[in-house]
Amino acid sequence: MRGDTQACERPGGPEPALAEPLPPIALQAAGPRARTEHWLSRFVRFLGRNLCREFRVVVAEPVRALVRRGLSGVALAIFTAVAVLSLHAVDQTRSGATLVRLVSHVRGDIPLPLVLLRTPLSLFVPARDMAALPGIPVLFLGIALAQLVLGPARTVLVAYAVSFAGTLSARVMIALGPRWWGLPPEAAHVIDTGASAAVVGLFAHVATVKRAPVLFLFAVTPTVLRSLHKPNLAGREHLVAITVAVLLGLLATRRNPALRDGASGA
Repeated sequence: MRGDTQACERPGGPEPALAEPLPPIALQAAGPRARTEHWLSRFVRFLGRNLCREFRVVVAEPVRALVRRGLSGVALAIFTAVAVLSLHAVDQTRSGATLVRLVSHVRGDIPLPLVLLRTPLSLFVPARDMAALPGIPVLFLGIALAQLVLGPARTVLVAYAVSFAGTLSARVMIALGPRWWGLPPEAAHVIDTGASAAVVGLFAHVATVKRAPVLFLFAVTPTVLRSLHKPNLAGREHLVAITVAVLLGLLATRRNPALRDGASGA
């Protein structure tokens, strides 16, 4: 893997077998076919360099960090997966469901101070309309990647920030009503739990910080499309979470440009 990433970074590494770029004067005098080959060559070179750089910062470096630190490098992902599965098992019993409801359920009609207390635990309770097991691999991957790239403290901060932003925005949209991009009053009674907003927010944040458009395309864009296609409470919260995650990423890289191409978080 090290050799592959070095080949991507090395200026003299393998290049696509296309015509060399033409000098500006020669380009003006060249025919349409030569100009097409010139721009195609530049595009392929640009694409190749960026794909190699993205592979290095979101795959190679995190894997090296995982090999170096072992399971401690993904401790947050392990803890979250175990907590989700455990709370899901507890929620299947009558007394357990009552306990889970009292300590973790968040709704728009609950007082805000109680929401603040319940939000951290609500992230570990699977949403009622989603099965717990199928979402575990994506949850684990998102949190593990974030911890390896951002570090544990920043991962927790971003996950909670985007989740809480989604919860607060839902209350605002319910107050606005069904017009002006709001939500109907019955949305206030919908149980709002699950880590999906936090996970997609972490993917969006990592993609923004590391300038990884391919990661954003495959890990974030499907959620955006689903949320636009089905504009319910969860969909609106996901859009808010992604927006906040991107803004936090832009702010972080503006304050510390070295984060874009720096090593994975400690």
